[in-house]
Amino acid sequence: MTITTLLSSLIVFILLLAPQAFAKQLFSATDEVSQQDILRGSITPERAWWDLTHYHLNIKVDPVSKSISGTNTMKYRVLSQQKPLQIELQQPLILEKVTQNGQALTFTQQGYSYFINTQPNAEIGKEYAVVMHFSGIPKEAVKAPWDGGITWNKDENDIDFIASSCQGLGASIWWPNKDHAYDEPDNGVLMSVEVPEHLFDVSNGRLIKIEHNKTAKTKTYYWQVTNPINNYGVNINIGDYVNFNETYQGENGKLDMNYYVLRDNLTKAKQQFKEAKRTIEALEYWFGPYPFYEDSYKLVEAPYLGMEHQSSVTYGNGYKNGYLGSDRSQTGVGLLFDFIIVHETGHEWFANNITSVDIADMWIHESFTSYSENLFVEYHFGKEKASEYVRGQRMNIQNTSPIIGQYNIHQEGSSDMYDKGANMLHTIRQIVNNDTTWRNLLRGLNKEFFHKTVTTQQVEHYINEHTGHDFSKVFDQFLRDVRIPTFEFFVKNKILKIKWSNVVKDFTMPVKIFINNKEKWITPTPEWAEIELTEVNPSITIDPNFYVNTLNILGNH
Repeated sequence: MTITTLLSSLIVFILLLAPQAFAKQLFSATDEVSQQDILRGSITPERAWWDLTHYHLNIKVDPVSKSISGTNTMKYRVLSQQKPLQIELQQPLILEKVTQNGQALTFTQQGYSYFINTQPNAEIGKEYAVVMHFSGIPKEAVKAPWDGGITWNKDENDIDFIASSCQGLGASIWWPNKDHAYDEPDNGVLMSVEVPEHLFDVSNGRLIKIEHNKTAKTKTYYWQVTNPINNYGVNINIGDYVNFNETYQGENGKLDMNYYVLRDNLTKAKQQFKEAKRTIEALEYWFGPYPFYEDSYKLVEAPYLGMEHQSSVTYGNGYKNGYLGSDRSQTGVGLLFDFIIVHETGHEWFANNITSVDIADMWIHESFTSYSENLFVEYHFGKEKASEYVRGQRMNIQNTSPIIGQYNIHQEGSSDMYDKGANMLHTIRQIVNNDTTWRNLLRGLNKEFFHKTVTTQQVEHYINEHTGHDFSKVFDQFLRDVRIPTFEFFVKNKILKIKWSNVVKDFTMPVKIFINNKEKWITPTPEWAEIELTEVNPSITIDPNFYVNTLNILGNH
């Protein structure tokens, strides 16, 4: 993904929102927002002038000292007038030096943001490279993947079991990079990971070679990613792994599917990981071709629950169906599938193929992916069970803060982006009322924004344009407000009075109701309206697939 795909809108965005001076002025009155939040979360002038094209991350991982050392060779293309080049590396890791064409560069530091003075007279359109040397003991994960970093565990045979996870904290928690979601390396990443000789490293993409260093008693694994990749999707997984594999004949041809599990779990994995192929089958039907055929698909056992690392999906669900053996929907449907395999694989389309420009729009990742669980169920078990499952997820919704966070300060929105976001999409699907259109919409999103970074506005516009409905107020209600729309009604004689309450201004959303079990579509507004009935005091119910509350003012039916 490159910023050139959005260049015209991005220029305006940068001029109006990104400069540090503007950000300081905008957030100066908010004690909770630090200068580091602004530097991390905005497209600063020190980021905007160059386009990331490639990383070569060359590291040594030492389990004894829990340290990482090495280099990241970062290639970039000049877009505009040269400025200092901004990257991030979080303490306690140390950026030891930066070189370009063999010459040391100077740099300054603000928090964990570094501003590198590259060699002068850079030509617009030309590609350059800097080599960042770093080392230290990275932050250790406390409760991966939610409070991430590096997990240093042992397996049941007391062999090192190590992994990275850094979605919220950012990839700069363990390696130096351009740590903002809007710009991804157009030409992918090469990873060279040196580990003790008895261990195996699994990273993203395809394994292209293994080098043995007999003197140091280490091995270096080379993994190559050819597609753009988000920074937090880059990962290391180190342990006593064994491998088995299969191929899937998918929409874009043969997909190589590789599985890496701890040696003692091979038998269990060969049974449980059958779910992976079933997941690819279902999600290709709904979302279109798997986005990374060139880089293959891997499912890798990890010492934590799991994460959507691109082409290297990590798994720690205990070889059980459900979510660690439980059903988040409490309907029984959640036990029909392995939650982590389905959910994290769903992220290959939403998060890895389509990535939000700003972390505030993380709902684009999580809402669609949470709904992919529902789509998996529908594909394999039917529409009724799928609808039951997504409705059951409503019990997890808190409605305490908006799904969309605050822009330009590295702030995620509410965790309701999962279950509430899925129910928002399910509600929109009811209004679209055409499963072919709905499927084409989901596939179209992945085609239109293939390997791109996007904003909420782009996704909203696409949905409005390709469904023929204006969902602007629906998105405002569910993404930017915390209230659940309430369908108020009462019946008096042969008159049904209806309206929406608990809604944003000018909210109008169609809804399907049943009058004495007969289907009828209506479009309430925040003002009372009347519908003439043919019967006195009929039964009025609302389709439960709409995520709304109902209130019968008179309590009659």
